[in-house]
Amino acid sequence: MNTPEAAATGAGSPPSPRGRVLALDVARAVAIIGMLMVNVGPTQNSGVAGAILMLPHGRASLLFVLLAGIGLSLLTRRARRPGGRVDVPTVLWRAGLLLLIGLSTQLLDHDLNVILATYAALFVLALPFLRAPANILLTLALALAVFGPVVWLGVQMLTGTTFEAAPAALLDNPVDTATSILLTGPYPVITWAAPFLLGMWLGRLDLQRRSTAVRLIIIGAALAVAGEVISAGAVALWGEPGEVPALDLLLSSVAHSQTPIWLIGGTGAAAAVLGLCLLVVPRLGRWVQPLAATGQLALTVYVLHLVVIAVLVRPGPDDPATGLLVTAVLSLVLVALSMVWRTWRAQGPLEAALRLPRGRRDRHENGGQQR
Repeated sequence: MNTPEAAATGAGSPPSPRGRVLALDVARAVAIIGMLMVNVGPTQNSGVAGAILMLPHGRASLLFVLLAGIGLSLLTRRARRPGGRVDVPTVLWRAGLLLLIGLSTQLLDHDLNVILATYAALFVLALPFLRAPANILLTLALALAVFGPVVWLGVQMLTGTTFEAAPAALLDNPVDTATSILLTGPYPVITWAAPFLLGMWLGRLDLQRRSTAVRLIIIGAALAVAGEVISAGAVALWGEPGEVPALDLLLSSVAHSQTPIWLIGGTGAAAAVLGLCLLVVPRLGRWVQPLAATGQLALTVYVLHLVVIAVLVRPGPDDPATGLLVTAVLSLVLVALSMVWRTWRAQGPLEAALRLPRGRRDRHENGGQQR
């Protein structure tokens, strides 16, 4: 039988308690479909189709990272028990594989920013905090949501440069790769650590409780709305922020602007979606199985959608209506393929690769027993 930790990270079939794990799987599928909408594009806020395509922009990826933090917290929860220890080899193996996949898929001709390299860095940087008290995780998440963007912007202001948000790729030199992942790229760790740490904190909560889901919905929605209202008010008073790095950028709520308002509001929206999944999914039974299967193969589906966009979709589509149609077709195909695969194998090919090779796992477990 697969472990709850494996299911929570999309690496296996859903064990009991089914409601909790299926809800996380469904939320992961929602995040992937949201990123698919944004990545197919075009991101033009024109008409109903354009508004729908823009809805997950800057929010779906935050939900993906939030769920990654929850998955890591569940994966390593045994380390928080008396006498437990962190399974460092497994975490490092997953981080290394995610880094390799992320940098490799960035070479595809899809004109997209792949988030997996940032995932890898977050897994490694989270190691010292896997056994930290929950209140420390929450405090760090809140602090980084505010001060991470300040550091990100301050470096640009002090150096007189503007980060081009160029993603790291496999053939880049190590210094450029590290700099992009940590600070200058499209998903800089300095800001994206906030939703990841918040996810780690959420992974400590009792996600089966209805009250937890309701609080996530209410607080998350309130933060999302507050972010938009505050930003709109600031623009009304002081005008649109300029393109040159300056303090006025901190008032922006534009997606992927790496600002506190966007980061907190977008993460709030992600938390609300998660809460909705936790509240509704246990009541839907078999109706959620297609999305749950997609979420259980999250890494495989994510990489597959990059390949499909590079090979079949680019260049285009040129208008939101066509983009929405292409998104709908691709989503149905990916969900169907996920369901077919799950009837044949418990894990996706990349999810299976995330497991530490048997020999290394046995040596690690034996070493732990000898201590």
